[in-house]
Amino acid sequence: MSKGNKQKVGLVQAFMHEPDLLVLDEPTSGLDPLMQQEFLGLVRDARAAGQTVFMSSHVLAEGQHVADRVAIVRDGRLVAVERVESLGKRAIRTVEIHFGDPVEAAEFAALPGVSDVLVSGPVLTCTVNGRLDPLVKAAARHDAVDLLASEPDLEDTFLSFYYHSEGAGDGARAGA
Repeated sequence: MSKGNKQKVGLVQAFMHEPDLLVLDEPTSGLDPLMQQEFLGLVRDARAAGQTVFMSSHVLAEGQHVADRVAIVRDGRLVAVERVESLGKRAIRTVEIHFGDPVEAAEFAALPGVSDVLVSGPVLTCTVNGRLDPLVKAAARHDAVDLLASEPDLEDTFLSFYYHSEGAGDGARAGA
């Protein structure tokens, strides 16, 4: 029996008794993309039925699509437990703002959470860690023509806990 078929049998066994608590370790390992989608549907159905699903996965998009809350473990320590939306609000994203006239990079580089500011003519590109509000307010003082912000995903957020000082703390951050 192939790894994928063994995994399918294990998932059927786990879900068929409709337990109150499901503990799943890398449940989509070995599954083809179609079966991964079927599995995520089973998780959604289990949640809707009031079951608790505790899932460990290195495929972060799975958590983003089915989890209410996510725990991030770094070096064997729990560093965050938060709602998926809360993590997204703290995530690092790339922002590009088009202005009617050139702007000074220094004004934007001084803003909280803003880094890697680059100005090329009337276009400003930067990285924002956390809320966009300070950047948007600063841009509004100029002739802002367009604003493009990347939507952070769970993988970007996870990586920020490993590579950026704010997310690299040792204690767990409780989220509601």
